[in-house]
Amino acid sequence: MALIVHKYGGTSMGSTDRIKNVARRVAKWHDAGHRIVVVPSAMSGETNRLIALAKEIQSQPDPRELDMIASTGEQVSVGLLAMALLAIGKKAVSYAGWQVAIKTDSAYTKARIQSIDNDKVNRDLDDGKIVIITGFQGVDDLGNIATLGRGGSDTSAVAIAAAMKADECLIFTDVDGVYTTDPRVVSEARRLKAITFEEMLELASLGSKVLQTRSVEFAGNYRVPTRVLSSLTDPMLDIEEEANSGTLISFEEDKHMEQAVISGIAFNRDEAKITVLGVPDRPGVAYHILGPVADANIEVDMIIQNQSVEGKTDFTFTVSRNDYQRAIDVLNGTREELGAASVTGDAKVSKISVVGVGMRSHVGVASQMFRTLSEEGINIMMISTSEIKISVLIDEKYMELAVRALHKAFELEKA
Repeated sequence: MALIVHKYGGTSMGSTDRIKNVARRVAKWHDAGHRIVVVPSAMSGETNRLIALAKEIQSQPDPRELDMIASTGEQVSVGLLAMALLAIGKKAVSYAGWQVAIKTDSAYTKARIQSIDNDKVNRDLDDGKIVIITGFQGVDDLGNIATLGRGGSDTSAVAIAAAMKADECLIFTDVDGVYTTDPRVVSEARRLKAITFEEMLELASLGSKVLQTRSVEFAGNYRVPTRVLSSLTDPMLDIEEEANSGTLISFEEDKHMEQAVISGIAFNRDEAKITVLGVPDRPGVAYHILGPVADANIEVDMIIQNQSVEGKTDFTFTVSRNDYQRAIDVLNGTREELGAASVTGDAKVSKISVVGVGMRSHVGVASQMFRTLSEEGINIMMISTSEIKISVLIDEKYMELAVRALHKAFELEKA
């Protein structure tokens, strides 16, 4: 008897009919003799609706109170799913994160999980119940509800699977696996049967929306077998067939090493570039620029510092587009202290990344990427690399053209 964690996204929970389908799928796995824990997201669009309501009251909502509001979407989902299971004769019980309890830090809207108490859940499983737990949220040491940020239900599911030493975590979503890139941009995009944790982590962090970055980190750190598959197929599909569908996130990479150099192309529209011009080039300048940004809980991505000219340098970095104005305001507040000439920015940029463990054993990936973009007349603003990825920042109006051109150049449509 295996312990399986199911996670269902907002689209899968998007209506009462879809919730009933989720219940039938979960019941099928339970009937096969498995112990089942389910982590659903809020119904599609619900979190956005709640945040919009908060912003009608306060343009910059207080983070603690925003978490109180935003966390209610998942509470509705778990209650409805429990009722749907009860209606078809299954024993089921739902819990909010604080009831389990899932302990987090106090970084409201971006909290991180610290521990999970699974005693209550295990007792219910031993009693033959299906346990349904809210994703996206937990509780801090002071008893305050804290949410994990966008995509946090994925993180909750994998963290619960890790804490309970589950046999597998199945991430049911509105796509049938991980593709070489977004099929909405490249119609020839191909579903991958397997991908390494390293590759999936890079793709998630670089803009792929299939899985949230921290969920992949949990899966890799705690070696949780994880599979991405579709919830929109027939809920009564044979379990063995369903279990082997989708994309397996694998620990093994050897079989990939001599195959495709590139496994996928990620892109992120949610980028903004900020440049601090004319900064005195002295030790500690990077810290004095980015320290206040970090103190404002703003994450920085790509970074470039230009060569010094007459003792002055320019410092450029990227942030999430949602954090762009706040970061500009922070830097304008410290500009005189820095001795900077000015602070400028551009919120109309996008990041394109090619990812593959095969880059470790093959040369020429960067030159092919840059040549392809050059042939399309696309200028590169910034470049960053790691062992298995190359990312470039470009004007957002060229993003889809760049993705299509790179997908073709690396022949990702071929199996």
